[in-house]
Amino acid sequence: MSRLPVETKLDSTLALARDPYRFISSRCEKLNSDAFETRLLLQKVICIRGEEATKVFYDTSHFSRVGVAPSRIAKTLFGRGGVQGMDGKAHRHRKMMFLSLLTEDKIGGLTQLARDIWKRRVLQWSRMDQVVLYRQAQEVLTEAVCQWAGVPLDPADVDRRTSELAALFDYAGNVGPKHWWAKLARKRNELWLRGIVEQIRSRTYDPPEDTATFIVANHRDLDGNLLDPQSAAVELNNILRPTVAVSAYIVQCAHALHEHPTTRETLANGSADDLWCFVQEVRRFYPFFPFAGAKVKESFEWQGYPFPSGRKVLLDLYGTNHDPRIWNRPDEFDPERFREWDGNPFTLIPQGGGDHHENHRCPGEWIAIEQMKVAVDMLVNHCQYEVPEQELQIDMDRLPAIPKNQFIIEGVRVAQTASGAPTDGQETNE
Repeated sequence: MSRLPVETKLDSTLALARDPYRFISSRCEKLNSDAFETRLLLQKVICIRGEEATKVFYDTSHFSRVGVAPSRIAKTLFGRGGVQGMDGKAHRHRKMMFLSLLTEDKIGGLTQLARDIWKRRVLQWSRMDQVVLYRQAQEVLTEAVCQWAGVPLDPADVDRRTSELAALFDYAGNVGPKHWWAKLARKRNELWLRGIVEQIRSRTYDPPEDTATFIVANHRDLDGNLLDPQSAAVELNNILRPTVAVSAYIVQCAHALHEHPTTRETLANGSADDLWCFVQEVRRFYPFFPFAGAKVKESFEWQGYPFPSGRKVLLDLYGTNHDPRIWNRPDEFDPERFREWDGNPFTLIPQGGGDHHENHRCPGEWIAIEQMKVAVDMLVNHCQYEVPEQELQIDMDRLPAIPKNQFIIEGVRVAQTASGAPTDGQETNE
């Protein structure tokens, strides 16, 4: 058994915070290894990357997710008592609840709701001087997912609830005031959703039985008990928050359209397959989650290296998506590469790897893909706009990584058909 290559710094916490997406891969290159040991918050951590690393990382016989999330992340991004921190039969049972919500027809219903809201928003944009796409996408997704999930949302509350949901992923890793705001947003969000669960159970609110609110409020654990209202609120949030977080992917799609204008032309005249390839390349190329964490259950050996029991391990998601052994010319944006992709669940891993049913791969990526496709269709085929001078470089210090200006557009015009009518069949007031 060989000794793991070791990062020589006493602690690498600050280095990770400064460059979260490239931290692991840069050190793997320097150490010429797919695994190395470092210290984060003075604790020993093993970092791994690549296809083979992904396969072992999602082997449930080796790794556990229980108690892995740092307290800072648990208090903001995930909450406490949710599916992310579970393992084994309990995890599979809880995950089946989510999978029952993510059938093709149900995702299609969410997609149609979002499409209708996007069309209304484009009309509004045509009367505005400038539009911050990131915020607009967050509001569209908040409206759509709440309506789809059966979460009552007054139009006057869209701004407030959007801000609370966005804070959970925008500021999860921050320190200081932004982190405090994220913690407050989590408390407000859970109080709101807990109230809805209690209303359903007291029969003062009766959503349709196929909605997320009804299913979560009535879900029972392996012992046949209803989830406590707090855990139910966390799981409802696990439906809303990740959907709203797709707003970052939508901004990245807009960025790719701007940086690669020939791709826009291809999509405007192309097929559903062209759109799918474009969306998958955005998910591969752009930074979303930097890494995933787990903890070794029992000591084992991988590639001649020891993995001691209890040791925390980080899998490099971004680095694996840019691994030149997997992807030819990985730092070039090329949707055509997905014409021949074999669907390997251990190579394209922006939202985790492995099997959606058995592993901790996020089934929300199905929603993400469809929401990205709808947004791209809107930006390409249903409106024209200009991108004014702004800072368009992707901010790699930010989680999730988008341009600092959050992608501003202006001069929005509703696209016209050959007959001169708006493409969505509605008339403007202009």
